[in-house]
Amino acid sequence: MDNTFTLCYQIGDALYLNITNRCSNRCAFCIRDTDNGVGYHLWLDKDPTAAEILNTIDNPAQYREIVFCGYGEPLSRLDVVKEVAAVLKERGARSIRVNTNGQANQYYGRNVVSDLVGLVDVISISLNAQNAVSYMELCHPQGGEEAYYAMLDFARKCVGVIPKVILSVVEWPGVDVEACRSIAKNLGAEFRLRKYTG
Repeated sequence: MDNTFTLCYQIGDALYLNITNRCSNRCAFCIRDTDNGVGYHLWLDKDPTAAEILNTIDNPAQYREIVFCGYGEPLSRLDVVKEVAAVLKERGARSIRVNTNGQANQYYGRNVVSDLVGLVDVISISLNAQNAVSYMELCHPQGGEEAYYAMLDFARKCVGVIPKVILSVVEWPGVDVEACRSIAKNLGAEFRLRKYTG
């Protein structure tokens, strides 16, 4: 792997893992379409192996949390997430979070939430819109309108199984923040409003 490609990067006391650039959404507000991104070069020439990712992390216990979040959808590489998370837990990782578009069950055609039990402490799901029509306009999912309902169902299946579930939206024109907050509450999840940083 060319060392100009960043597989992990630190923000504050959290370590972020960039394991793929593939994503089933093309969101209007995606940070990878901005000039500065997060301040690191996160475009990959290929998907790294679990070993390549793990070799970049010296002491996982030093971080408040380790987050699967790069320029793509981490759960499109479910087996790698599971393998890396398991090793990080063995090495003393305090908390592991996955940032996801919530379409994994649609992608795999099965419920993958149980695969994450004992490995993932926090799952942050990009709700992004108050209804399927707005979601289509903002996120352009490959899975069509059904992707929105699949994401909600994924969130529902995570609640009570993954210790902490967060639904998030970006502050963006047309996004009804209060309606989204209500959706999160009704699902039993926490809610987070993200600022647009483009």
